[in-house]
Amino acid sequence: MSRFSQEVEGVLRRAGWLPDRRVELTHWKVSAGEFTWHTAAEKFLQEFGGLRFDVSGPGITCAREPFEIDPELALGEGDRFAELSEAFGRTFFPLGEVGQGEFFLAIDEEGVIYLLGACALRQGAGDIALEHLIKGVAPERLAPPT
Repeated sequence: MSRFSQEVEGVLRRAGWLPDRRVELTHWKVSAGEFTWHTAAEKFLQEFGGLRFDVSGPGITCAREPFEIDPELALGEGDRFAELSEAFGRTFFPLGEVGQGEFFLAIDEEGVIYLLGACALRQGAGDIALEHLIKGVAPERLAPPT
């Protein structure tokens, strides 16, 4: 049994994903050294790094937007990621971008994926987040802890 719905697995495969896909991370570890790496980021990027998803149109609860898994899209934003990590008590690592750069995709040390911009939106854990991004399920807006 697949860990993704048939629709989402089709989108993943068209983007170049296959079960047991493993991408070498060395070039990103060098180029994205300004960010704090953690196991969840490494695991996610090994499987999905370098993929671009050209989804668009109406979704379940929000519009579907294209997104790309490439941590280099956040280069130069180390201070922003550090500030957001401190504000939310998590260690955010960049995964890529959503839409036309409106949001960065990020993952915390527990494997939860977020959209980060002027606010923080929780998309869900790993596979669930991919399902939501591809199908157009609105993320949950987070308020910084007080």
